[in-house]
Amino acid sequence: MTGLELLAEPVAEGIASFAFDLLPKAGTKAISEIQNLFFNASRQYVDTYRKRHCQLKVLGMREPIDLTQIYTGIKFLDENEILGFESPQALEEQYRQTRFRGRRGRRNKSNKQSGIDVANKKQYLMVLGGPGSGKSTFLRKLGLEALRTFHYEYTAYQHRHIPVLLELKRFESDTIDIQALIAQEFENCGFPAPMDFVQQALKQGKLLIVLDGLDEVPTPNLDNVIIAIQDFVDRYDQNRFVASCRTAAYRGGFTRFSDVGMADFDDEQIEQFIINWFSSEQDAQCATSKKCWKILQDSKNKAAKELAHTPLLLTFLCLVYDRSQRFPTNRSNLYQRALRILLEEWAAEKRIERDEIYEGLSIELEESLLSEIAYAGFESDQLFFSRRALTVQIKEFLASNLNVPKTLDGEAVLQAIEVQQGILVERAEDAYSFSHLTLQEYLTAQCLADNNHWDKVISTYATDRRWRQVLLLAPGLLSGKRGANDFLRALEHRANQCMTSIKLQQLLQWTTTVTAGSTDCFNPAAKRVAAIYLALALNRELDQDLARTHALDRARALALALEPKQAHTIDVNLARTLNSELTRACELDLDIARAITRGITLTKRFAQLNILASVNCLELLKMLQKLRSAIPTKGTSEYQKQMFQTRILKLWFTTLGISPADWQLPSADAQALADYFYICELMIRCKQVAVRVSPSLWTNIESRMASTYLTV
Repeated sequence: MTGLELLAEPVAEGIASFAFDLLPKAGTKAISEIQNLFFNASRQYVDTYRKRHCQLKVLGMREPIDLTQIYTGIKFLDENEILGFESPQALEEQYRQTRFRGRRGRRNKSNKQSGIDVANKKQYLMVLGGPGSGKSTFLRKLGLEALRTFHYEYTAYQHRHIPVLLELKRFESDTIDIQALIAQEFENCGFPAPMDFVQQALKQGKLLIVLDGLDEVPTPNLDNVIIAIQDFVDRYDQNRFVASCRTAAYRGGFTRFSDVGMADFDDEQIEQFIINWFSSEQDAQCATSKKCWKILQDSKNKAAKELAHTPLLLTFLCLVYDRSQRFPTNRSNLYQRALRILLEEWAAEKRIERDEIYEGLSIELEESLLSEIAYAGFESDQLFFSRRALTVQIKEFLASNLNVPKTLDGEAVLQAIEVQQGILVERAEDAYSFSHLTLQEYLTAQCLADNNHWDKVISTYATDRRWRQVLLLAPGLLSGKRGANDFLRALEHRANQCMTSIKLQQLLQWTTTVTAGSTDCFNPAAKRVAAIYLALALNRELDQDLARTHALDRARALALALEPKQAHTIDVNLARTLNSELTRACELDLDIARAITRGITLTKRFAQLNILASVNCLELLKMLQKLRSAIPTKGTSEYQKQMFQTRILKLWFTTLGISPADWQLPSADAQALADYFYICELMIRCKQVAVRVSPSLWTNIESRMASTYLTV
């Protein structure tokens, strides 16, 4: 039984007593009989509210879910932030500052308010938000809390009012009598003299009128509905009113109402929603909610988590995880499904009639239009668009498509996309962006796949982290026999173009030679990358050159991508080197004896990897042990410390067969090497998510990676 079912009896008693006192006790029926009528009607009213408004079944759910089971408290933005009153330039700058800090450009708003708290303070409330942001769910929850006031002495909602929820999409007739519609709600449940009862309740200010979905009113009747609501509120202004509307569709006019905007879910709300969703006994035993939340926080699911800030799409993610206990490897399919929910399914499930504009613009054509807008924005490094620019682009698309009726207007299409789906949203005055960066990335990748733009993008943007997610999504959309294969070939070609300098060619020659013939079970390409990492780490000026630091970081990332099962081993032995242990100890006058001991331990571990066939690590260990007797003390001069450090490094260079002069890479070469490692690691990730890849092709690509056999 749900929470409201358990409370139905006492809530009905409270409402019956409340309602009974509103009407005069005239008539031939006994008071007890009238009270009994009110109780039965109240019981029916509570039961009807529960069945109609507290059962959620969306996005193909097999069974409905009780609202109280999964409801997560919502928050409102500060009233000054509802429409994002910032300039387009400020929005662009804010995004660029946060793009790679894990927030993916989301605005960090700390001044949020509890939805119920605001509803307690405001007698007239207009709730604004995008599609699927939780507006309707909040209104239904508010009505439920109002019902609870008839049983509990203290509830979250502090006003004892009978809630009446009216779905505005049903306001289709020219004549709108809101009082009659309210009376019908009570008449359907058997209330005695429903019209008289409602009249008295309204006069005494005893109702909470919930008006859900102003944006869902049929367009021809919208002005009529707004006037009817305004007149009704003015006539019965002692009652409490809460309404909802999509932000893009709201044009004001409700002077009594305080406008509040739905805030995106923050991490705390996302986690709580997941806990609520997976709350069955079986889920509790399997710790399903903890596993889902942990996976969603994984860096590889960063883009999926961005969708989770919208309640509708978080519901979708929970459904996906519930069915397979994981998120799909091919994220393109995941985002395509999320896009279709916004484009089509959500309106269909809510039984909202699509605007006539869509009679000539199919979902497939709309996807194509949006993908071209997304691609153009990404290519020009533009995240925000003016209305004029968007309208021009839409008009050009419509004009160039033979199957689109010429009567369609670009302004009307933009308005429909903004209001009905919320995929393009107005962040500030005349500054539009995609509602989720993830959707813009997916649509950009879709444009690459549909129009074969990916070759050009790889050539130009393969090392640009701004394009990383786009390039990772594209292989999942290339389902043809050659698509993903050609994509990987293009990535390899672009990577190899980074390795043309003499210094880098010498590095490849050395790493190919030094790792050839080793007997360990490591991936050969991973061994070559590990060898390069070690050689780079011996550079005494490493910390003074950002490009060399990038090369080291990306070499490590590539080695881990090639050998994910050996992540711990590689991390321990490659992330810490003589440069970080011995050199740092000498320069900072630390415990050098402890540092060299640590260096010997690391050398032993590195020797166990057995990736350098031509290097005698045992001999190296013996020589390091002998140097213990020559360790400088804290009182040793700087010159002697430097000489000792030189001896250590020379020993390593000699053992590895490296000439120190040859490994002082110029910054340009170090950056080129970093770019090479980055593209190779990206190529591995793309291979993992591709729909179809030739095994022989990948074997050949991997055999050439970080070796003299790469082709430019």
